[in-house]
Amino acid sequence: MGGLDPRAGEAASSARRPSGFSNLVLHLHPRVVPAASLRLSRTFGLGGAALVLFLLLAATGALLLVSYEPSPERAYGTVAALVDEVHFGAFVRNAHHWAANGLVLVVFLHLLRVFYRGGHLPPRRGNWLVGLALLLLVVASAFTGYLLPWDQLAYWAVTISTGMLQYVPLAGGVLLRAARGGPDIGPATLARFFVLHVAILPLAMLLLLAFHFWLVRKVGGVVLPDGAGDAASPRGSLVPTSPALTQREGVAALVVTATVLLVAAVADAPLLAEANPGMSPNPAKAPWYFMGVQELLVHLHPLFAAVIVPALALALLAALPSLAGGAKTTGRWFESRRGARSAIGAAVAGAVLAAGAILVDEPLRRAPPWLPALAPAIRGGLLPVLAAAAAVAAVALLARRRGASRLEAVQAAFTFVLAAFAVLTVTGVLFRGQAMALAWPWSPRS
Repeated sequence: MGGLDPRAGEAASSARRPSGFSNLVLHLHPRVVPAASLRLSRTFGLGGAALVLFLLLAATGALLLVSYEPSPERAYGTVAALVDEVHFGAFVRNAHHWAANGLVLVVFLHLLRVFYRGGHLPPRRGNWLVGLALLLLVVASAFTGYLLPWDQLAYWAVTISTGMLQYVPLAGGVLLRAARGGPDIGPATLARFFVLHVAILPLAMLLLLAFHFWLVRKVGGVVLPDGAGDAASPRGSLVPTSPALTQREGVAALVVTATVLLVAAVADAPLLAEANPGMSPNPAKAPWYFMGVQELLVHLHPLFAAVIVPALALALLAALPSLAGGAKTTGRWFESRRGARSAIGAAVAGAVLAAGAILVDEPLRRAPPWLPALAPAIRGGLLPVLAAAAAVAAVALLARRRGASRLEAVQAAFTFVLAAFAVLTVTGVLFRGQAMALAWPWSPRS
């Protein structure tokens, strides 16, 4: 028998040696991943979609900077010229606009997917908090970019949104002037929003994204359900990251990019008349991701609608891992079928109660105040918020009495609040007309 051909050994070694692309991939992923984690239903590709949208925003934003001038005298004109005179200028702006809105939505959906899969529980609690911070940065980035076209829509949306800061006790005036650079929206506001949008917030997001991916890899990737593997391999069979995972990520990236470009080709980003501080549109609305809060302002005292309720919501989101009482995730949606039924029932109850409260309050807020002896903050703030808190607690207690675990009860209560807030947002976006009165979407508006 002849000896082994040394060239064959070299060829085999070369085949096993990662290529340059594989080396890059392996900085983001381990060399092998569980086959069970590749199913689309595990993550729906939301985390990867968020990264692709972030990169699209960076690319289109860099192109927009070529012609944009961040001054009240020139901002609107440069945007209008980009849309009307530059080849593919409108298309690039459209892609940037829809990618920004898509990123807000996708990051929020990603957060929900992690929560309903139990990915927020220890040892992943730290990454849950990082994800919350990323969501806030994404919303802040979208909001600061909203003002840059300097049209009526942007000017008054930012006026409404920043105006909510004045209701913060003691520090409201200081925060309002810090956000605007003065008492009113003006050149200082535009300059601050521009720097935040193109430099500070993207850099902060990039650093947090890197930390987020590192934490995901550190805990072993996505949460997998019980029974994915066996005693010898608890996470199930393993497959090479490249090409098993990288091919799927590539296809998903192409689908996300194609979707954004298709929407950009058929739907224009809004651009109204140039900003006019002396003429407010009727109605003047905040961006859609703040419309739930603006709808609360219609019904509640401003201190509660703009400060206390949002602060409580953020605090509860941060506390969700602790509220589960040390539960360990099974990696299944809603933990069990019982948990899913509880969440569906809570969603229906939250949507119905929120819609009913809006309809009942609509005539009441134009009538003489009920219980006039009470202070407005108590009558229109504390009492309604306490009633809402009691409803949330009742949902959780009912779920527990029906046999739900503590985690499933928390998920049901969260779903109740989420459905109610979704109704508030949809109402504000679609069903508020002149003077913020209820109106059908097709009703004439000024």
